[in-house]
Amino acid sequence: MQLPPEDRGRSPRTGYTRAHWEAAADALLAAVEPYATDDRALYHLPGDHQSWSGRLSDGLEGYARTLLLAAFRRDETALQRYADGLAAGVSGGWPRIEDRSQPLVEAASIALALRLTRPLLWDRLDDAVRQRAAAWLSDALTAEPWPCNWELFPVTVGGFLAEIGHETESAHRAIDHGLARIEDWYAGDGWYTDGDGRKYDYYNGWAMHLYPVLHAWLAGDEKLLDLYGGRLERHLADYARLFGGDGAPMHQGRSLTYRFATTAPLWLGALTDRTPLSPGETRRLASGALKYFLDRGAVDARGLLTLGWHGPDAAVLQGYSGPASPYWASKGFLGLLLPPEHEVWTAAEEPGPAERADAVTPVTPANWLFQSTRSDGVVRLHNHGSEDVRYDPYYTRLGYSTVTEPSASYDNSVLVGDDPGRTRIEPLGVGEGWAASRHWAGSGARVTSAVLVHGAAEVRAFLVTGAPPGTPVRVTGWAAPEGLRAELLPAVGLDDTLTGVTGEGPTLFAALSRLTGAADAEPLAKTAVVRADGERELTVLWNGGAGLRVRWQEDGVEVEPVARG
Repeated sequence: MQLPPEDRGRSPRTGYTRAHWEAAADALLAAVEPYATDDRALYHLPGDHQSWSGRLSDGLEGYARTLLLAAFRRDETALQRYADGLAAGVSGGWPRIEDRSQPLVEAASIALALRLTRPLLWDRLDDAVRQRAAAWLSDALTAEPWPCNWELFPVTVGGFLAEIGHETESAHRAIDHGLARIEDWYAGDGWYTDGDGRKYDYYNGWAMHLYPVLHAWLAGDEKLLDLYGGRLERHLADYARLFGGDGAPMHQGRSLTYRFATTAPLWLGALTDRTPLSPGETRRLASGALKYFLDRGAVDARGLLTLGWHGPDAAVLQGYSGPASPYWASKGFLGLLLPPEHEVWTAAEEPGPAERADAVTPVTPANWLFQSTRSDGVVRLHNHGSEDVRYDPYYTRLGYSTVTEPSASYDNSVLVGDDPGRTRIEPLGVGEGWAASRHWAGSGARVTSAVLVHGAAEVRAFLVTGAPPGTPVRVTGWAAPEGLRAELLPAVGLDDTLTGVTGEGPTLFAALSRLTGAADAEPLAKTAVVRADGERELTVLWNGGAGLRVRWQEDGVEVEPVARG
């Protein structure tokens, strides 16, 4: 991909300007054109990994997701090609929108693109094409979505159809219904779970916030924008901390192949003036993520986004992933709706949170603890509240970071009886420097876990109950890539292999852990004194900081500060 020369004047960290975003968008759009059908209604991108929806649906996905990119780019030449494809698609080339079908997802991208570019595309279509297109889209108003972020696809379609006066009563019903559904999943402080349960990941930003905020903004509904925009603004205060100093987003959750779609909520906050971030910080985080992926092989020699994370990587794919799925990365180009003179494009880049200072940030709704270190720009997420067993290991490991990925050998786990299972996770609280949870593990055991952090160091502690005496318990740490160091030392109840056995009653285990890129880090063993005070109490005294005491109780844990003395 050919991009302009980097400009370190206004972009001292990434070198990227608006021109780089425009060039990247143009290159991605040009690369997919050879794979369009003659009538331009479908884009059959190459690849061996077809989705479970089939080739026709995958071709529609290729059209819809790249149309969204063209809409953000507002390139009239490209939009005319998509207008031709729209006319062919709604004349019988596209599959119908049915209950819980992939075309419902793609209908939302098409409707949003048409709404954003109405004077450039929709208003120029023949009336007969408009009628057929509206009729095809209207099936989305009554199609049953999966009970998750899919509830927002009828909202998005309904917003466009209401605007053009097509089936307005049904459109408003769909909007009201979908917005009411996401209230069931709003957990407070700007965080949603993606459907029932505790499914926390990037869908918070690129779906749960994106669609309602854009709908409110496009509709000019200030009441809705105050509600959803206020939630977005609160969310971004946490969300900005999920990007590493190298630009990498957190490697956690499903659909990671969407890559720099992670930047969409950053741009959305700037677009709607609902953000706690400065323009320079927004630009730095967003450009950092785009550059991170482009520099690491996200685009192949043909200019196509690959199915993977850096380059091709089957580990991050799901059954619904097809050759065109990565093009939901188009959402990351939302910032191109901001005019060139907007301050987010003219302000100098400013450092992101991970670059400014070491930080430990509790996130109460998800029961997560963020831990970042300025020296290496690494952000770690300690997971004591998110679970989606359908997509394990991307939800149920104890830790994730911006520089690691879950390994097949069960990194960041506690194995009871050689069973790495961590199910029915119950959050027990999160606070300054700690997080705790309880889960079911192997051998019918219950594990009550706590992590305590300071700087780059961690103490991971586990109280195991209900396992037969003599059950082996093993603790694992980070799976570090080249250039970083992962360390794990036994502290309580574990031998040098990080293995111990349960006793007759509740048994406590603890380990010192660290993931760091700092070459001059002090020895891990010197970072803390870890002391067990009976079978249900642990004291951690940090070197150079205060300590914490954890007491395991029948109904949870109690954590209190301890002064060194």
